Amino acid sequence: MNGNAGHDQAEEAESKQDGSGDADPSDDANEQEVIVIQDTGFTVKIQAPGTEPFDLQVSPQEMVQEIHQVLMDREDTCHRTCFSLQLDGNVLDNFAELKSIEGLQEGSLLKVVEEPYTVREARIHVRHIRDLLKSLDPSDSYNGVDCNSLSFLSVFTDGDLGDSGKRKKKGSELEQIDCTPPEHILPGSKDRPLVPLQPQNKDWKPLQCLKVLTMSGWNPPPGNRKMHGDLMYLFIVTVEERHVSITASTRGFYLNQSTTYTFNPKPANPSFLSHSLVELLSQISPAFKKNFTALQKKRVQRHPFERIATPFQVYSWTAPQIDHAMDCVRAEDAYTSRLGYEEHIPGQTRDWNEELQTTRELARKNLPERLLRERAIFKVHSDFAAAATRGAMAVIDGNVMAINPGEETRMQMFIWNNIFFSLGFDVRDHYKELGGDAAAHAAPTNDLNGVRAYGAVDVEGLYTLGTVVVDYRGYRVTAQSIIPGILEREQEQSVIYGSIDFGKTVMSHPKYLELLEKTSRPLKVQRHAVLNEKDSAVELCSSVECKGIIGNDGRHYILDLLRTFPPDLNFLPVEGEELSPESQKQGFPRQHRHRLACLRQELIEAFVEHRYLLFMKMAALQLMQQKANKESKTAALPESITAETVSDSKPAAAPEASEAAAPAFDSPTSSESTLTPEDTADSASETSATENSAAPTATTNGTHELTLPESQNGGCDSPLEGKEADETIPGLAQAKELAESLATDDGSGIDPKSREVVLNACKAVGSISNTSFDIRFNPDIFSPGVRFPEDSAEDIQKQKQLLKDAAAFLVSCQIPSLIKDCLDHTALPMDGATMTEALHQRGINVRYLGNVLEFVDKMPAKPQLEHVYRIGITELITRCTKHIFKTYLQGVELSALSAAVSHFLNCFLSSFPDAVAHLPADELVSRKKNKKRRNRVPGGGDNTAWASLTPSELWKNIASEALSYYHFTLQCESVDQAVEKYGLQKITLLREISVKAGIQILIKEYNFDSRHKPAFTEEDILNIFPVVKHVNPKASDAFHFFQSGQAKVQQGFLKEGCELINEALNLFNNVYGAMHVEICACLRLLARLNYIIGDHPEALSNQQKAVLMSERVLGIEHPNTIQEYMHLALYCFANGQLSTALKLLYRARYLMLMVCGEDHPEMALLDSNIGLVLHGVMEYDLSLRFLENALSINSKYHGPRSLKVALSHHLVARVYESKAEFRSALQHEKEGYTIYKNQVGEAHEKTKESSDYLKYLTQQAVALQRTMNEIYKNGSNASIMPLKFTAPSMASVLEQLNIINGIIFIPLSQKDLENLKAEVQRRQQLQDSGKIEEQQEDGQLALDDKIPVDD
Repeated sequence: MNGNAGHDQAEEAESKQDGSGDADPSDDANEQEVIVIQDTGFTVKIQAPGTEPFDLQVSPQEMVQEIHQVLMDREDTCHRTCFSLQLDGNVLDNFAELKSIEGLQEGSLLKVVEEPYTVREARIHVRHIRDLLKSLDPSDSYNGVDCNSLSFLSVFTDGDLGDSGKRKKKGSELEQIDCTPPEHILPGSKDRPLVPLQPQNKDWKPLQCLKVLTMSGWNPPPGNRKMHGDLMYLFIVTVEERHVSITASTRGFYLNQSTTYTFNPKPANPSFLSHSLVELLSQISPAFKKNFTALQKKRVQRHPFERIATPFQVYSWTAPQIDHAMDCVRAEDAYTSRLGYEEHIPGQTRDWNEELQTTRELARKNLPERLLRERAIFKVHSDFAAAATRGAMAVIDGNVMAINPGEETRMQMFIWNNIFFSLGFDVRDHYKELGGDAAAHAAPTNDLNGVRAYGAVDVEGLYTLGTVVVDYRGYRVTAQSIIPGILEREQEQSVIYGSIDFGKTVMSHPKYLELLEKTSRPLKVQRHAVLNEKDSAVELCSSVECKGIIGNDGRHYILDLLRTFPPDLNFLPVEGEELSPESQKQGFPRQHRHRLACLRQELIEAFVEHRYLLFMKMAALQLMQQKANKESKTAALPESITAETVSDSKPAAAPEASEAAAPAFDSPTSSESTLTPEDTADSASETSATENSAAPTATTNGTHELTLPESQNGGCDSPLEGKEADETIPGLAQAKELAESLATDDGSGIDPKSREVVLNACKAVGSISNTSFDIRFNPDIFSPGVRFPEDSAEDIQKQKQLLKDAAAFLVSCQIPSLIKDCLDHTALPMDGATMTEALHQRGINVRYLGNVLEFVDKMPAKPQLEHVYRIGITELITRCTKHIFKTYLQGVELSALSAAVSHFLNCFLSSFPDAVAHLPADELVSRKKNKKRRNRVPGGGDNTAWASLTPSELWKNIASEALSYYHFTLQCESVDQAVEKYGLQKITLLREISVKAGIQILIKEYNFDSRHKPAFTEEDILNIFPVVKHVNPKASDAFHFFQSGQAKVQQGFLKEGCELINEALNLFNNVYGAMHVEICACLRLLARLNYIIGDHPEALSNQQKAVLMSERVLGIEHPNTIQEYMHLALYCFANGQLSTALKLLYRARYLMLMVCGEDHPEMALLDSNIGLVLHGVMEYDLSLRFLENALSINSKYHGPRSLKVALSHHLVARVYESKAEFRSALQHEKEGYTIYKNQVGEAHEKTKESSDYLKYLTQQAVALQRTMNEIYKNGSNASIMPLKFTAPSMASVLEQLNIINGIIFIPLSQKDLENLKAEVQRRQQLQDSGKIEEQQEDGQLALDDKIPVDD
């Protein structure tokens, strides 16, 4: 997911919603609109040749074409492609909406009428039949084509969940379950096999319908046969080994008399003329008929989400060995569209730029228009991303001719399918001053971030290029849509705004200034003047490199947006500039590879947000001071400050209260350290800066306080702590009013004293305006070659200070705040991707990873952050390895690729000390011939330097890369040392490097630890995939509904929340189609609500969709997918499907072991779930293994006095009770009781429950002892009192499951709701913030913000 994807919506959401989450009038209007759209559907009858008429539910907005699609997917009509739909004898137009068709109403009969074929229709038909034959074959998913991807859920649920519930509801369920998990899933197992990652799906043993279906060598038909209606010839071998030649004619398909070597196009006798190829084949091959029917039955039984295409391609890093079968369509594709024949035919190509820009120009006044527009934008984007990826691969594979073929390979540029491709090298010393090739490699991603930001602001009349960045085989390729007319002109003539030489010559243009001015506020870019070569000032509202070009289509384009966001001074040493002490203390500024290091948009947002709160508090304090001065000259100010320090440095003993009061939104501001603006110079400012970076005062679960000695008072340097502080500062309300009134009227009706208050506050926080809060950055500060006019010197100084403050804010606020979130488990990274996302959400660039790790290392609470440290180290090592791998691959020629990749992986992961590369024999033989071909492929040539790499050399390089790039010292010289020292797993390293570098490996068990032979051979490397970065267009309306729904749910209005989220789901589907990450989040929340409301089957159905979608869109072992599996298991259990619930939990545990290992806080939750289910099915010993593991992990990560640990003790005690081992049970329950008593007090219901349970256990223990004594005394004729050994009831197990998963059932009466609201909100936040899903974060960000941000 794109790091700042959700971010841009936050502002828009603000305008729609006031903090309380109650819809304001504009919101109601929105809901009205929606209802209009959701016109009621109606039913039509469809009559197809040879089938009974059937009913079809349609909606008035559908196009006729969509009915075509449905028919082509239905089991009984799927073999028809060339037909029209007729109503009362009139042919319906394919592109007409149903509501516009006269006479079409409830119950109308639509007839399917076969139409004559054309060459195009015949091709479409053959292609469709081939797709039906391949519909269960997973090879497209493994090969990463046509947006297919893997899903394994059905393997664990045995088909559809809903039915299995009905089938298995017999009481005998308990006896049949085999609960023992495979050995490698048990707690403590060190074995991490790879094969179970892709369990065998029995449906994939394909039913063979045909041996061969290909185009015949007799194509195309000669002229005389064309005039008989021949369109093309097919050659087919049936399963019965019958070889036949078939003619596709305008009337349909028939057998002809040709053979492989003689051409005789006359119809055979009988010719079996049929309108559909399936009908023809069913007549000549009984096996085809039988298997095709069976295949279609299976195909239709699969869940639609297993077969719908995803919007963007997902690649799998493992695959089994697949037999390569003959496939006419694939072969044809490879020779036509793939290699760009078709693309060069005029009329066949898509004008990507025109499509991308036209969709942006669509109307967006009301909801239906916006939906249509967003849907079009999204569709074109995903098509463009797919085409750009294909093109980039073709370029690197050498299949595209360069437009400047005479130049050196690295300088070549390409055009294919109306897309322009350039390589990420420093061509013509363009980036010489900025870091050469390193800068040229970083520029495309910076540019993409710029395109994303401008696209999100969406200013009418300002256009950006379609941009996709593809990393493939060690090369970085940028793909861009082409501005009309740019290829005919020299760049100097076209650029009318900005600079083509990094600021030596600069132009400006009034229209561009007007357009960019509109983006200035949301993107926080300050309008500024720079000097051009004639020393005259030129106005700009962007960085100098941002070029404006008016295309031949009259549109205003901006490109080269690589400096949209301001530079990061921590990584940009500038002569004569001092950074703030916070930065210097961390060893900044540091030299970086290039000079293009920018701050992230999220950081800018957080920084401005933080300054805004500061501004408000300062204004409030000054107002209070004025008031106090009037009344008496007492020291009101110090008092209010001290009051607050006290309130904040108390250990938060009641986490409930503080959680509810300080919503997730606060994370940037509530972290203890804050930048003191120059004006609030009280003595605290000096001390605080030094104390703060030491350690955040983190209270985990409100139990375990960890503070460094100096920062006892929470380092309160400015009245800016949590939201609780709002209440402690009187005058904040007046300040808000004042700020608002100043912003609205020009300050005319306000007394000068108050105006002075705002002026001081503005100055203090570095606002560019004196009457209202407004922070913007000048992106050209510190750009080499850019000069500013004399008269703006003071402003430039301010801007420099602002940049230093922002850089310091990152190290002193955002990094500590991230660590604090990890400590209290609001951030739960599980692998490299989620770790990166957690950094990005807080605006921390990955180049700070070394700092983050050092920060964790110095924490007194390091043991509680071990998982973060380990994931961080894994990420750091694999990223360094990726940097090395990139250059390594550039020196490998295509024929040696698999040998080179396997050799590299051996050096990286295998314990075998002297990995020797196997040079493919043919390369050594034909060395002479190769000389001529040297320039064909970028970096081609007979370069065998890669073969000399050794493991020790590679690990030396990794360590030096870590030092030079991340400034982090790795203490390991081999993979085994790394595993030993940092507790890493080789399988995890393999997964991370494969995903990052796009390697696909054979799925089998690898022996990494053998010292006698290397782990990988060249046969194990199956493919190299591209790694693609692109913009993710958003569905803004759907997103607002989703957020409002979340808000309602958090306030406890479940029903309204449910309706809003259902609405959001409709709109998401409308824009994105059926498959998308955001739809996945929507379904997850819906399932949770269904479950809370008590609708278990519905919860199950929604969660099943969420799991399938997560597997398909994010990947089968993505942390998100693991979470979804856990939720689904809970709902299965509640539905009485125990064995399925266990299988799902075991699957989740296997995936988690592979992704991050056993030592992770989330594993405790998973093991508690498994333990409880096993307890429910009376597998006590197994249950104890999992619950005791959960207990030890909880104690480690939450501190031994945490409520979570108390609950773990209780769960273990219950199992011991079931086993009648009362002594152990008592021991654990006592531990739990002690924690409850100390944490929540004697009177709390939890403490009471625990003490009652202790009494009960004691009675049971005494009774048991009596019975035993009785037996000893009287021998066998003792009268034994029956003891109460009960299997736990399902209800009690479910109750505990709900508790540990943070689900609360709500008795839906208004009064109870009020009491529970706060609690639900807290639980919901705890729950959701763990799901590293940025929507959750951003949802709360927009909703809980009580101050309208004036950005």
